[in-house]
Parts: sequence; C-alpha cells; structure tokens
Amino acid sequence: MTGTILMMLGVLAFWGGSRLPAVPGQDVGPAAFPMVIGGGLVLCGALIAIGIGRSFEAPEEAPAEAPPGLAARIGGLAAFLPPVLLIFYVLVAERLGFLPTAAIILLAAALALGAGWRLALGLALAGPLAVHLVFYKLLRVPLPAGVLPAPW
Repeated sequence: MTGTILMMLGVLAFWGGSRLPAVPGQDVGPAAFPMVIGGGLVLCGALIAIGIGRSFEAPEEAPAEAPPGLAARIGGLAAFLPPVLLIFYVLVAERLGFLPTAAIILLAAALALGAGWRLALGLALAGPLAVHLVFYKLLRVPLPAGVLPAPW
C-alpha cells in the first residue's frame, strides 16, 4: 500500500512538473526538479510495492563492542535534530557559506544516526561539494559563498 501511494505521489509530481512553462534560453527549466523527484518516487514506490528490500527490515543484533549512536543516547530528543539543523542552516549559511555549513550538518546528522567517524567525515567532505556542483552547474542556483567559496 505504501509503495502504491508513493507511486501516485510521484506521478502527480511528474505531471505537475511537466505543466510548468519552460524558461527561454535555458536547457534546464523549473520542470526538471519536480519531474526528477516524481520519477524517483515512482521508482522507489514500485520497488516497495513489489517487495524489494523486505529482507532488509529484519532487525540485526548490534555488535557488543560498538558504542550506541547519538540518537540512541539522547532518545526522543533525536526527533528535534532535523529542525535544529535546518534552523542552524538558516542562521549561519549566509555568513559561513554553504560548503562549511552543509559539512557541519552532514557530520552531525551522520553521527546522530550512528555512522562511524570515518564515514561521517567522508560524507561531510564529499556531500556538500556534490550538492553544490549540482545546484551551481546543473540547476544554476547560486548558494552562499561565505568564508569558503566553491572551487568552480
């Protein structure tokens, strides 16, 4: 049922995006983003509907030597992490810039979800560069430069 609902939402997003007018002189217009998201929702919904990944839902035993993630240590307060990180971005991004702000947010989120330091640092270093590249080169959306401008 969940997969079917996601597929319907994806179809609606794709259809709504396809109805947006093109911008003269640009290869990628405002229709691209909702159509990509809609296509992704349809694909993910179809995978959920046919049961792909069902075997991954079985809980695994955590290794005894692994320390619990931040979310396990702070319990219900972990639900406040996404809005706190969003507010942090709004307050800091203009002064600090997108790349350092996004790196801090990714590091905090990865550690809160239980990632190890090596993985969290890798995500924090590579993720903001990839997102900035997509927004700057493909979507042509400027992001705040701040103290560390992008290399392109």
